[in-house]
Amino acid sequence: MVERRTDDVAQDKIWSMIRNIRVATMVTVDDQGRMRGRPMRAASLQQFDGTLWFFTADPSPKVREIIGDGRVLLAYADPVAENYASLSGTARIVQDPARQRDLWSEALRSSFPAGPDAPSTALIEVTVHGAEYWDVPSSSLVQAYGYVKARLTGEAPDGGANEKVAFRPPG
Repeated sequence: MVERRTDDVAQDKIWSMIRNIRVATMVTVDDQGRMRGRPMRAASLQQFDGTLWFFTADPSPKVREIIGDGRVLLAYADPVAENYASLSGTARIVQDPARQRDLWSEALRSSFPAGPDAPSTALIEVTVHGAEYWDVPSSSLVQAYGYVKARLTGEAPDGGANEKVAFRPPG
């Protein structure tokens, strides 16, 4: 059974797993109730306080979806390290030129040629309510041991850490 944790250590674990993953899949809900996923690059942050920021064009389909239903899921994967995390929360569209300039990096210019101050540039603020992570042992030796153990004993090997982490209640 997966245990739900609320402590700072568990929240820091989530941050350590996702901070260097360049692209997350952001899943929104469209007006037909269908889930829609697309790759999104989070703005660089030095620390994580339970809020993530993404630049977006406004208007766009994802902006309409977030305005209609703010529930989102962010899926992060680092297959090399075999770290996986999903974060659920509430998104809202923010047009705040000062914050946009603060979060801006020139690498975004190719997607937002008019820059952070353009009326067609906005932010998606995601307030994370909960997360779940899977931290799988990734070395070949550990995986080989797990295979041999399963083969000889019929018991599943240690699959690594899997925890649910609460950040703040939805609201």
